[in-house]
Amino acid sequence: MAVPRQLPNAITIARILCAPVFLWMLLADGGADGALRWWAAVLFIVAIATDGIDGYIARKYNIVTDLGKLLDPIADKVLTGVAFVGLSILLELPWWVTVVVLIREIGITVYRFVVVSDHVLAAAWMGKLKTVAQGVALSLALLPLWTLVGEWIWWVNGVTMAIAVALTIASGIDYIVSEVRASRKAKTS
Repeated sequence: MAVPRQLPNAITIARILCAPVFLWMLLADGGADGALRWWAAVLFIVAIATDGIDGYIARKYNIVTDLGKLLDPIADKVLTGVAFVGLSILLELPWWVTVVVLIREIGITVYRFVVVSDHVLAAAWMGKLKTVAQGVALSLALLPLWTLVGEWIWWVNGVTMAIAVALTIASGIDYIVSEVRASRKAKTS
């Protein structure tokens, strides 16, 4: 079966385009626990889940590109960043959490663009784990599960969000340490 060479990148770009639609759906009714909230959560979950699909297709059919390596983490950051901002606008997540996450995400993205002429900074294992943790935490926070199972779910949301924030900080430090080590190694070679 022939797979179009740009299919993984098209999926990645579709994820980026989902972000404003998702945010509108989340905020349109003030974050009420109605149908728009559920649809916003479902759209987020589907969009964040396609992260694995585009990468799988690219690797399976040997159509990995530098553009894809650059766009894929940006798509993740746009989608999760919009979700963090949306939850903070609704006052369901403290702004300091969103600010910490966005500083890390924007910092790594800017750095990726700075070094792109030298090398492509692909996602490391801890960055991938961070993205999964953020996806799970944000999905739980976006789904109005409290309407179905009760208020105890807020504790689960809090724990998963704390894990996601800790991994966000740790993976940012990991990127910095890895790049400093690689830079030092390149200078000595």
